[in-house]
Amino acid sequence: MRVMDGADIVLQHYPAAARKMRVAMVTETYPPEINGVAMTMGRIVTGLQARGHTVQLIRPRQHAGDRPAEQPLFEEVLQRGVPIPRYDALKLGLPAKQALIRLWAKHRPDIVHVVTEGPLGWSALAAASKLKLPVSTDFHTNFHSYSTHYGVGWLKTPITAYLRKFHNKALSTLVPTESLREELQALGFRNLEVVARGVDTAQFHPQRRSTALRQTWGVVDGDQVALSVGRLAPEKNLPLVLRAYGLMRELQPRLRLVLVGDGPERARLMRENPGVIFAGMRIGEDLAAHYASADVFLFPSMTETYGNVTVEAMASGLAVVAYDYAAAQQHMRHGASGVLVPFAAADDYVQAAAALANDAPRVKALGARARTVTEKLDWSYIVAEFEQALLRLTDEVPAHAGEAHAVA
Repeated sequence: MRVMDGADIVLQHYPAAARKMRVAMVTETYPPEINGVAMTMGRIVTGLQARGHTVQLIRPRQHAGDRPAEQPLFEEVLQRGVPIPRYDALKLGLPAKQALIRLWAKHRPDIVHVVTEGPLGWSALAAASKLKLPVSTDFHTNFHSYSTHYGVGWLKTPITAYLRKFHNKALSTLVPTESLREELQALGFRNLEVVARGVDTAQFHPQRRSTALRQTWGVVDGDQVALSVGRLAPEKNLPLVLRAYGLMRELQPRLRLVLVGDGPERARLMRENPGVIFAGMRIGEDLAAHYASADVFLFPSMTETYGNVTVEAMASGLAVVAYDYAAAQQHMRHGASGVLVPFAAADDYVQAAAALANDAPRVKALGARARTVTEKLDWSYIVAEFEQALLRLTDEVPAHAGEAHAVA
């Protein structure tokens, strides 16, 4: 998928692959866990199955009663894991090199795809190298950027070094945008390939708008609702959302702000902002209704590799205000399908959001165009591009591939 002029997307139809693969996918997060990585990999896995490929999913056990799923063309292997600090709902996979060597020696996959960079992912790199299996990785999370938001900015350099060493051991690392590819390449990452992400345009749709839901927020026809969706955590830059909301309310006193999500900052934010509506975690059609029942989407994060919520908001027909990078840069055209603000220009961001507070016609027009753009982001195309990336690696792996990405 190539993006032209920021919004005009040229799609190519991919026929089903003639050769079927057995893909071993290693990830520390997967549905029903709720986050962008889990959602994306869930879509990729079901899409590969639909195209006739067999997926072996290796992940940490999510809870004591967790059992491997049984599906056609799908095998699940559960490993030990421990909670991630400040992300208690997620597990960090423990080292499992020998277990993976035994597993893959018995039934070799055509390719190993490593989604997350924890100990389990490192074990997968080592096991695949030992067995001379081709390996690809995904770059989903800017952990090196998170460090400054948790008071450990000095860790940014060693975290970047670790991520670079991790991904450079693979034959290819998939990234969701061209801008991220350029950023990582400048940091010394090699063999980067852009494979975009999609959005469920049937689930996230303007027709999900609910008058009853808006009434529970205390708004009526003509009132605007600003929305933010995501983890309530320092790296999401929520103080800027609240600052923008403050100026928007000065211009439009009946405007309300709804925050969807949960996280370590929720209690403090609720205590300090009694006028904000905290909707908690929402999923499925309930989440889609929350999107569609708003008008303006505020997304000021500066730590995203992509930002799935951006395209979900666009698909829901909202006017999105976001920094000019990641998914917003790739899919929005400023003034036509959204509002793009220069990266990290906080004052400009606040003014851009406030400019929408008293301009309902502009909000409606931006949302309608955004919806049109996302109708071209069907997951079937994304899965096909992912499939083609893996097929190329299985076709092109040289005989010495295992030595080329040997893991110490």
